[in-house]
Amino acid sequence: MINICFAGVTGWTAPPILAAIEEASDLTLTSGVSRSAAGQGQVYASVTEALAAAPADVLVDFTSAAAVRGNVRAAIEAGVHVVIGTSGLTGEDYAGIDRLARARGVGVIAAGNFSVMAAVLRRAATMAAAHIGAWEIIDYASDTKADVPSGTSRELAETLGQVRAPARGVPLSDLEGPAEARGAEVGGTRVHSVRLPGFVVSTEVVFAGAGERLVMRHDPGLTPAPYVAGTLLAVRRVADQPGVRRGLDSLLFGGPA
Repeated sequence: MINICFAGVTGWTAPPILAAIEEASDLTLTSGVSRSAAGQGQVYASVTEALAAAPADVLVDFTSAAAVRGNVRAAIEAGVHVVIGTSGLTGEDYAGIDRLARARGVGVIAAGNFSVMAAVLRRAATMAAAHIGAWEIIDYASDTKADVPSGTSRELAETLGQVRAPARGVPLSDLEGPAEARGAEVGGTRVHSVRLPGFVVSTEVVFAGAGERLVMRHDPGLTPAPYVAGTLLAVRRVADQPGVRRGLDSLLFGGPA
Protein backbone atom coordinates (compact mmCIF):
# COMPACT_ATOMS: atom_id res chain seq x y z
CA MET A 1 0.00 0.00 0.00
CA ILE A 2 1.31 3.45 -0.96
CA ASN A 3 0.48 6.15 1.60
CA ILE A 4 -0.15 9.54 -0.02
CA CYS A 5 -0.03 13.09 1.32
CA PHE A 6 -1.81 15.42 -1.11
CA ALA A 7 -0.83 19.09 -1.05
CA GLY A 8 -3.49 21.24 -2.66
CA VAL A 9 -6.28 18.99 -1.46
CA THR A 10 -8.94 21.69 -2.00
CA GLY A 11 -7.63 22.79 -5.39
CA TRP A 12 -9.19 22.52 -8.84
CA THR A 13 -7.16 19.45 -9.82
CA ALA A 14 -7.76 17.48 -6.64
CA PRO A 15 -11.33 16.02 -6.75
CA PRO A 16 -10.99 13.42 -9.54
CA ILE A 17 -7.47 12.42 -8.42
CA LEU A 18 -8.62 11.95 -4.82
CA ALA A 19 -11.59 9.91 -6.03
CA ALA A 20 -9.27 7.68 -8.08
CA ILE A 21 -6.95 7.21 -5.08
CA GLU A 22 -9.93 6.15 -2.97
CA GLU A 23 -10.97 3.59 -5.57
CA ALA A 24 -7.46 2.13 -6.02
CA SER A 25 -6.64 -0.99 -4.02
CA ASP A 26 -2.92 -0.12 -3.74
CA LEU A 27 -3.20 3.56 -2.78
CA THR A 28 -4.48 5.36 0.30
CA LEU A 29 -4.76 9.03 1.23
CA THR A 30 -3.31 9.52 4.72
CA SER A 31 -3.26 13.32 4.85
CA GLY A 32 -3.96 16.49 2.91
CA VAL A 33 -2.53 19.99 2.92
CA SER A 34 -4.60 23.15 2.57
CA ARG A 35 -4.34 26.38 4.54
CA SER A 36 -8.01 27.16 4.01
CA ALA A 37 -9.23 23.73 5.19
CA ALA A 38 -6.63 23.02 7.89
CA GLY A 39 -8.12 21.25 10.90
CA GLN A 40 -10.85 19.51 8.92
CA GLY A 41 -10.17 15.80 9.33
CA GLN A 42 -6.64 14.86 8.26
CA VAL A 43 -5.98 18.20 6.54
CA TYR A 44 -3.06 20.31 7.74
CA ALA A 45 -1.79 23.83 7.06
CA SER A 46 1.67 22.73 5.89
CA VAL A 47 3.45 19.74 4.41
CA THR A 48 5.75 19.61 7.44
CA GLU A 49 2.76 19.25 9.77
CA ALA A 50 1.07 16.66 7.56
CA LEU A 51 4.16 14.46 7.27
CA ALA A 52 4.71 14.61 11.02
CA ALA A 53 1.09 13.64 11.75
CA ALA A 54 0.54 10.72 9.40
CA PRO A 55 2.68 8.17 7.51
CA ALA A 56 3.40 9.05 3.87
CA ASP A 57 5.40 7.38 1.14
CA VAL A 58 4.63 9.97 -1.54
CA LEU A 59 3.80 13.66 -1.51
CA VAL A 60 1.65 14.78 -4.45
CA ASP A 61 1.91 18.54 -4.92
CA PHE A 62 -0.69 20.52 -6.85
CA THR A 63 -0.34 23.84 -5.03
CA SER A 64 1.21 27.07 -6.30
CA ALA A 65 4.52 28.41 -7.54
CA ALA A 66 4.94 30.21 -4.22
CA ALA A 67 4.50 27.07 -2.11
CA VAL A 68 5.94 24.21 -4.13
CA ARG A 69 9.66 24.82 -3.42
CA GLY A 70 9.20 24.62 0.35
CA ASN A 71 6.81 21.67 0.10
CA VAL A 72 9.21 19.63 -2.03
CA ARG A 73 12.19 20.35 0.20
CA ALA A 74 10.23 19.40 3.33
CA ALA A 75 9.20 16.09 1.79
CA ILE A 76 12.66 15.17 0.53
CA GLU A 77 14.27 15.98 3.85
CA ALA A 78 11.68 13.70 5.47
CA GLY A 79 12.60 10.89 3.06
CA VAL A 80 9.26 11.07 1.21
CA HIS A 81 9.10 10.68 -2.57
CA VAL A 82 7.50 13.55 -4.49
CA VAL A 83 5.20 13.90 -7.50
CA ILE A 84 5.13 17.53 -8.66
CA GLY A 85 2.22 18.75 -10.75
CA THR A 86 2.69 22.41 -9.83
CA SER A 87 4.19 24.84 -12.35
CA GLY A 88 6.58 27.68 -11.65
CA LEU A 89 9.84 25.80 -11.03
CA THR A 90 12.79 26.52 -13.31
CA GLY A 91 15.53 24.27 -14.65
CA GLU A 92 17.82 25.67 -11.96
CA ASP A 93 15.24 24.81 -9.29
CA TYR A 94 15.08 21.24 -10.54
CA ALA A 95 18.86 20.93 -10.54
CA GLY A 96 18.89 21.81 -6.84
CA ILE A 97 16.00 19.45 -6.11
CA ASP A 98 17.79 16.67 -7.97
CA ARG A 99 20.96 17.09 -5.87
CA LEU A 100 18.99 17.01 -2.63
CA ALA A 101 16.85 14.05 -3.73
CA ARG A 102 19.88 11.99 -4.74
CA ALA A 103 21.59 12.76 -1.45
CA ARG A 104 18.51 11.50 0.43
CA GLY A 105 17.81 8.57 -1.90
CA VAL A 106 14.40 10.00 -2.78
CA GLY A 107 12.59 9.87 -6.12
CA VAL A 108 10.94 12.92 -7.70
CA ILE A 109 8.73 12.96 -10.79
CA ALA A 110 7.76 16.38 -12.11
CA ALA A 111 5.48 17.10 -15.04
CA GLY A 112 4.16 20.39 -16.25
CA ASN A 113 1.20 18.36 -17.43
CA PHE A 114 0.16 14.85 -16.34
CA SER A 115 -2.08 14.33 -19.37
CA VAL A 116 -1.07 11.33 -21.47
CA MET A 117 -1.83 13.31 -24.66
CA ALA A 118 0.44 16.16 -23.50
CA ALA A 119 3.17 13.60 -22.87
CA VAL A 120 2.74 12.23 -26.40
CA LEU A 121 3.05 15.78 -27.78
CA ARG A 122 6.28 16.32 -25.86
CA ARG A 123 7.78 13.07 -27.13
CA ALA A 124 6.68 13.75 -30.72
CA ALA A 125 8.08 17.29 -30.57
CA THR A 126 11.40 15.96 -29.27
CA MET A 127 11.61 13.61 -32.22
CA ALA A 128 10.70 16.42 -34.64
CA ALA A 129 13.39 18.73 -33.23
CA ALA A 130 16.05 16.22 -34.24
CA HIS A 131 15.09 16.74 -37.90
CA ILE A 132 13.58 20.24 -38.10
CA GLY A 133 15.78 23.16 -37.14
CA ALA A 134 13.36 25.99 -36.35
CA TRP A 135 10.47 26.19 -33.90
CA GLU A 136 8.66 28.39 -31.38
CA ILE A 137 6.12 27.65 -28.64
CA ILE A 138 2.80 29.37 -27.94
CA ASP A 139 1.58 28.93 -24.37
CA TYR A 140 -2.13 29.51 -23.68
CA ALA A 141 -3.71 29.71 -20.23
CA SER A 142 -6.41 31.46 -18.24
CA ASP A 143 -6.05 35.15 -17.53
CA THR A 144 -5.91 34.25 -13.82
CA LYS A 145 -2.72 32.18 -14.19
CA ALA A 146 0.10 34.26 -12.72
CA ASP A 147 3.15 32.17 -13.62
CA VAL A 148 4.53 32.46 -17.14
CA PRO A 149 5.16 30.44 -19.13
CA SER A 150 3.14 27.45 -17.94
CA GLY A 151 5.01 24.45 -16.58
CA THR A 152 3.95 22.50 -19.65
CA SER A 153 5.52 24.98 -22.07
CA ARG A 154 8.61 25.57 -19.94
CA GLU A 155 9.21 21.83 -19.69
CA LEU A 156 8.74 21.40 -23.44
CA ALA A 157 11.14 24.26 -24.25
CA GLU A 158 13.83 22.92 -21.94
CA THR A 159 13.44 19.44 -23.40
CA LEU A 160 13.76 20.68 -26.99
CA GLY A 161 16.80 22.70 -25.97
CA GLN A 162 18.53 19.47 -25.02
CA VAL A 163 18.12 18.28 -28.62
CA ARG A 164 19.52 21.40 -30.29
CA ALA A 165 19.19 25.17 -30.38
CA PRO A 166 16.53 26.32 -32.86
CA ALA A 167 17.59 28.43 -35.81
CA ARG A 168 17.19 32.18 -35.49
CA GLY A 169 16.06 34.70 -38.08
CA VAL A 170 16.67 38.32 -37.16
CA PRO A 171 18.79 38.60 -33.98
CA LEU A 172 17.05 40.28 -31.05
CA SER A 173 19.60 43.07 -31.13
CA ASP A 174 18.58 43.92 -34.73
CA LEU A 175 14.82 44.05 -34.18
CA GLU A 176 12.92 47.23 -34.99
CA GLY A 177 10.53 47.54 -32.08
CA PRO A 178 10.26 46.07 -28.57
CA ALA A 179 12.17 42.80 -28.19
CA GLU A 180 9.41 41.59 -25.81
CA ALA A 181 7.19 41.10 -28.86
CA ARG A 182 9.35 38.07 -29.71
CA GLY A 183 8.44 36.36 -26.46
CA ALA A 184 10.71 35.05 -23.70
CA GLU A 185 13.62 32.70 -24.21
CA VAL A 186 13.41 29.40 -22.32
CA GLY A 187 16.07 26.79 -22.99
CA GLY A 188 16.93 28.57 -26.24
CA THR A 189 13.32 28.54 -27.51
CA ARG A 190 11.11 31.61 -27.92
CA VAL A 191 7.94 31.11 -25.86
CA HIS A 192 4.88 33.36 -26.22
CA SER A 193 2.45 33.29 -23.28
CA VAL A 194 -1.18 34.17 -24.03
CA ARG A 195 -3.39 34.73 -20.98
CA LEU A 196 -7.11 34.99 -21.77
CA PRO A 197 -10.42 33.76 -20.30
CA GLY A 198 -11.62 30.42 -21.59
CA PHE A 199 -8.26 28.64 -21.69
CA VAL A 200 -7.02 25.99 -19.25
CA VAL A 201 -3.45 25.19 -20.32
CA SER A 202 -3.04 24.70 -24.07
CA THR A 203 0.38 24.21 -25.61
CA GLU A 204 1.31 24.69 -29.26
CA VAL A 205 4.71 24.14 -30.85
CA VAL A 206 5.24 25.31 -34.41
CA PHE A 207 8.07 23.77 -36.44
CA ALA A 208 9.02 25.40 -39.74
CA GLY A 209 11.23 24.85 -42.74
CA ALA A 210 11.46 26.25 -46.24
CA GLY A 211 7.92 26.30 -47.62
CA GLU A 212 6.27 24.20 -44.91
CA ARG A 213 5.15 24.08 -41.28
CA LEU A 214 4.34 21.37 -38.75
CA VAL A 215 2.03 22.38 -35.86
CA MET A 216 1.53 20.25 -32.77
CA ARG A 217 -1.02 21.36 -30.17
CA HIS A 218 -2.56 19.95 -27.02
CA ASP A 219 -5.92 21.32 -25.87
CA PRO A 220 -7.31 20.01 -22.57
CA GLY A 221 -10.97 20.30 -21.68
CA LEU A 222 -12.46 22.30 -18.84
CA THR A 223 -12.09 19.57 -16.20
CA PRO A 224 -9.01 18.03 -14.54
CA ALA A 225 -9.99 14.53 -15.67
CA PRO A 226 -7.07 14.26 -18.18
CA TYR A 227 -4.53 14.47 -15.35
CA VAL A 228 -5.76 11.54 -13.25
CA ALA A 229 -4.17 8.54 -14.98
CA GLY A 230 -0.77 10.20 -15.35
CA THR A 231 -0.69 11.33 -11.73
CA LEU A 232 -1.46 7.85 -10.43
CA LEU A 233 1.16 6.34 -12.73
CA ALA A 234 3.73 8.76 -11.30
CA VAL A 235 2.72 7.91 -7.73
CA ARG A 236 3.24 4.22 -8.43
CA ARG A 237 6.59 4.71 -10.19
CA VAL A 238 8.24 7.57 -8.29
CA ALA A 239 10.14 5.28 -5.91
CA ASP A 240 11.78 3.36 -8.78
CA GLN A 241 14.93 5.52 -8.77
CA PRO A 242 16.37 8.48 -6.84
CA GLY A 243 16.65 11.97 -8.28
CA VAL A 244 14.43 14.00 -10.56
CA ARG A 245 12.71 12.67 -13.64
CA ARG A 246 10.88 15.28 -15.67
CA GLY A 247 7.87 14.66 -17.88
CA LEU A 248 5.28 11.93 -17.91
CA ASP A 249 6.78 10.73 -21.19
CA SER A 250 9.79 9.48 -19.23
CA LEU A 251 7.45 6.88 -17.70
CA LEU A 252 5.36 6.16 -20.79
CA PHE A 253 8.23 5.77 -23.25
CA GLY A 254 11.35 5.10 -21.18
CA GLY A 255 14.60 6.82 -22.18
CA PRO A 256 15.13 9.88 -24.37
CA ALA A 257 13.55 10.04 -27.81
